[in-house]
Amino acid sequence: MTGASSGIGEAMVRQLAAAGVRTVAVARRSDRLEALARDHATVEPLVADLTDPAGVARVAARLDAAAPVELLVNNAGFGTTGHVEQIDPDRSAAEIGLNVAALVRLTQAALAGWRGGDGYVLNVSSVASYQAAPNLAVYAATKAFVTSFTEALHEEMRGTGVRVTLLCPGLTRTEFSQVSSGTTGTAVGGPSLAWLSAERVAAEGLDAVARGRAVVVPGALYKSLVGLSQVSPRALGRSVARLANDRRLRPVGDG
Repeated sequence: MTGASSGIGEAMVRQLAAAGVRTVAVARRSDRLEALARDHATVEPLVADLTDPAGVARVAARLDAAAPVELLVNNAGFGTTGHVEQIDPDRSAAEIGLNVAALVRLTQAALAGWRGGDGYVLNVSSVASYQAAPNLAVYAATKAFVTSFTEALHEEMRGTGVRVTLLCPGLTRTEFSQVSSGTTGTAVGGPSLAWLSAERVAAEGLDAVARGRAVVVPGALYKSLVGLSQVSPRALGRSVARLANDRRLRPVGDG
């Protein structure tokens, strides 16, 4: 479980632990992983920074260790809000490396470790993957990769015993807005009914991968939005996304 120290990843760890499932919890923040391990005897903490190739290699090695991992959840990721030309290029490179390259590398390591046996992969993408997202351009593009990659892999693995599932949440109450650059002093808006809990998203994702579903989009609102994005003109979708993000990401105090 990558990105296990907060949000959807932490919720999944706690839900798996409640079911008695042993879990390798991966994140950068050792204090939070240690807290999870104290709360749940079934949690094995693994501190790794997946923006660093050495951290990715450490987790890949654990996937191929003697104690097998049956479910890989690629949840770690972050986004960056703002206009592309104003964003630190090194941050954008790290974002692409974590959201795309690390996910692919760990998926390959898991598949190699199973060597034709049974296994489960749950990749966390976003409803943003279905539409270009001005002011979240790099993030949406990385998630578009995750969506395409995961759906392709689902078909590649059909009939092999390996189940691959794509989880595409919408607005979820996590630390995303605090981590994203450009949101310091920024309120992340949107109607309260549009926000999902991390616990709900985690539960729907775990249920879907256990059932071998290809794609799960939690929430009726987001299922509808994804469906509309598939049939709407792309120019219209871009404009709506820009307006929505301009309104949703606004400086604190602007009223």
